[in-house]
Amino acid sequence: MADDEEIDGARLLLDRLADRWTIRIFWAFCPDMAPLRFNELKRRVGGISQKILSQRLRALERDGLLDRRVLPGRLLGVEYAVTPLGLTLREPVAVLYQWADEHEPGVRAAHTSFDERERAER
Repeated sequence: MADDEEIDGARLLLDRLADRWTIRIFWAFCPDMAPLRFNELKRRVGGISQKILSQRLRALERDGLLDRRVLPGRLLGVEYAVTPLGLTLREPVAVLYQWADEHEPGVRAAHTSFDERERAER
């Protein structure tokens, strides 16, 4: 049986993975998991501010899931690559996206049904 410290550690990591952006950031690297520059990541994720993306990428780098590399040249460029540890998330992320894609119509129908019941109860 897991002790409290192991449970707390797992909980912290699950909280990080389940935040609003982490899975979407990892999905941006799919399907080939090739390194991406910051602005390309921002375009692929969509709807994320530069500040939030920077914070999330920094946290994922700290967790050992991404590597950051400053690109040489006249203009400052930064590239992010998925680490070997981060690659272990490829399959779970793909499964989550597949589930979401397959079940989105059912969830949308449930929303409609719920909203109609709520309106009828008022």
